[in-house]
Amino acid sequence: MVLSRTLLRRHSVLPGFDLALGFTLLYIGLIVLIPLSAAFLKTFTLTWPQFWAAVSSPRVMASYRLTFGASFAAAVVNAVFGLLVAWVLVRYSFPGRRLVDALVDLPFALPTAVAGIALTALYAENGWIGQWLAAAGAKVSFTPLGVFVALTFIGLPFVVRTVQPVLEDLQQELEEAAATLGATRWQTFRRVILPVLTPALLTGFALAFARALGEYGSVIFIAGNMPMVSEITPLLIITKLEQYDYGGATAIAVVMLIASFGMLLFINLLQAWARRRQGA
Repeated sequence: MVLSRTLLRRHSVLPGFDLALGFTLLYIGLIVLIPLSAAFLKTFTLTWPQFWAAVSSPRVMASYRLTFGASFAAAVVNAVFGLLVAWVLVRYSFPGRRLVDALVDLPFALPTAVAGIALTALYAENGWIGQWLAAAGAKVSFTPLGVFVALTFIGLPFVVRTVQPVLEDLQQELEEAAATLGATRWQTFRRVILPVLTPALLTGFALAFARALGEYGSVIFIAGNMPMVSEITPLLIITKLEQYDYGGATAIAVVMLIASFGMLLFINLLQAWARRRQGA
């Protein structure tokens, strides 16, 4: 066994650990760490009162509430319906299954601006869907609800593609054993299936939430971009950059970065807890 591992390391097609680790750290530094460090360094040029004024003005706070609230709501909806879509794609065979499976990846391939224009046209008061909603007294385009719709659209694939492989590897014999022991369908799902899917579902939720926080192209068309009403934080950052307020823009970006990192750290800790509980 030791000899086979030694030969495997010698004949590996990839470089040795030291060289591979060096390339990895270099790549991460160039692509991730240096740009993020530049944002923090630019923010440090502000005094604390200037920083606080930039990140806590009423207009900025309103954009926080909309961005984080709509992103969280969209991620929750995607977690529920993404699980349902993944379940249907894995457990059932039906005509057009491959087409549906391919359509799930459409938000990945579709340019965000095109998605925003299409959603705006569909949900406008004279659009195919919007005209029926308008008749019922609901307005989507150019409202915070339009932001939620756009963020739900772009976040669905993250949940489906994260949960789908776990469902494919899930042994159906466990469900059959639970049914044999007298468990109902709900008990089987809650006590057998859901604990296995929880880490993947949390990962998909976190990815959808993080993606929604930074979304720009598909939202600005359908949101209406009215300050204090339907203005998202990424658009506010762009606005400050256009006004040459680089310090204010980076200050808001740092707040978003810290919030996103804290959310991802919490999700990772929650996943680790779920794995330990599942192993126990």
